[in-house]
Amino acid sequence: MISLTLAEIAGITGGRVVGDPSVLVTGDVEYDSRKIGPGGLFLAFAGEKADGHDFAAAAVERGAAAVLGSRDTGVPGVVVADPLAAVADLARAVVARLHDLTVIGLTGSSGKTTTKDYIGQLLSRLGPTVALPGSLNNELGFPYTVLRASEKTAFLVLEMGARGVGHIRYLTEIARPSIGVVLNIGAAHIGEFGSKEGTALAKGELVEALPESGVAVLNADDPLVAAMAPRTSARVVLVGSTGSLTAADVTLDAAGRASYTISDGTRSGTVRLRTAGEHQVANTLAAGAVALAAGMEFDDLVTALGEVGIASERRMDVYTRPDGVTVVDDSYNANPSSTSAALRALAAMGGGKRTTAVLGFMAELGEHEVSGHAEVGRLAAELGVDRLIAVTGSAGPILDGAAGVAGWRGTGLLAEDQAAAIEILRHDLRADDVVLVKGSRYRTWDVADWLRRPEEVQPT
Repeated sequence: MISLTLAEIAGITGGRVVGDPSVLVTGDVEYDSRKIGPGGLFLAFAGEKADGHDFAAAAVERGAAAVLGSRDTGVPGVVVADPLAAVADLARAVVARLHDLTVIGLTGSSGKTTTKDYIGQLLSRLGPTVALPGSLNNELGFPYTVLRASEKTAFLVLEMGARGVGHIRYLTEIARPSIGVVLNIGAAHIGEFGSKEGTALAKGELVEALPESGVAVLNADDPLVAAMAPRTSARVVLVGSTGSLTAADVTLDAAGRASYTISDGTRSGTVRLRTAGEHQVANTLAAGAVALAAGMEFDDLVTALGEVGIASERRMDVYTRPDGVTVVDDSYNANPSSTSAALRALAAMGGGKRTTAVLGFMAELGEHEVSGHAEVGRLAAELGVDRLIAVTGSAGPILDGAAGVAGWRGTGLLAEDQAAAIEILRHDLRADDVVLVKGSRYRTWDVADWLRRPEEVQPT
């Protein structure tokens, strides 16, 4: 973060200074007292399970210059009525002072975090870039990321999540992007949005916020995304099988990694990706469009796209165990679109090997809950996945969907919890198996951790 005195922070947030107003914050903001660095600003939130104010003194002992919270903690700081709103105000003020900063925002129903990782790695070749690992895309994570920018930062890459109309608009008012990316519209959070059209209405708030001098990168292969073009005054770059930047001749190797021909209409080149899954083609293409808009040369982009990887954990993390079992840990989160993409990657990686998909419950699907789970079960069977393990009864419709596919010769198993799924794997893993683990947050993490360290992890 840029250096600010407590007096300046209080002025920005409408707060009250505790202690010396001239105390200078020179480090990063942090809401975990264990991670605070020298000169940092500790954000104290009163949560349901823990109250950050109780850790204020410990944060100062670890080097924090001050605390921002809703009450006096007896250490230097600023007291505000609403710490979350104050963090947003602080982030807004910081961006306003960074005149040479280029802000990139991206949203979509799936692939946001992975694409953000790609964009960050590409732009870091052009200048100092902030693109934090993980899904920091809500009312706290977004300004938290913004506050990592400093006078040296050239590019700030921000992931934007939403569960309703107005959410992304709120985030763009904190940090207005000049480059915006919309990846896709799927069933993620459809329980909140009501329909894919409702999702598109909310996600399109990103392109509406772009300035006329900006760039909107839109997925040409998703009709609901491509239809957002009239909603922005910015220059529109369509990416996909058609558009301004295209991918063609897509092939997958034995490890499920894609190669494709990228073209901007006048130049072309061959990209060979390091990461597994055909869906990474669309993600890297969108990231490439951002890099070109930011000034990267086309030939440099072709090379760079073959070198980027995934920085955030539990997202298409492919590794082979000492016993020869290949694991695809894509367990961070799940919805029908992302699960379908992961299943296609599993099938591509099978290559005659036995394939197993451990699939957990997909949350926030509303009235589409049963049909959404059945949909991925059908796809798994159509792709020829050998074993399906549905974790908990809520994921049971996955097995029903698979069973309805004529000619499927695979096996469907229902595990009552993650411990039961682990026991199934413990007694039936074979060398050279390929195992995918996928589910909404936390619902398959024990399984993924056991596969990585079977002798160390005790299921919860």
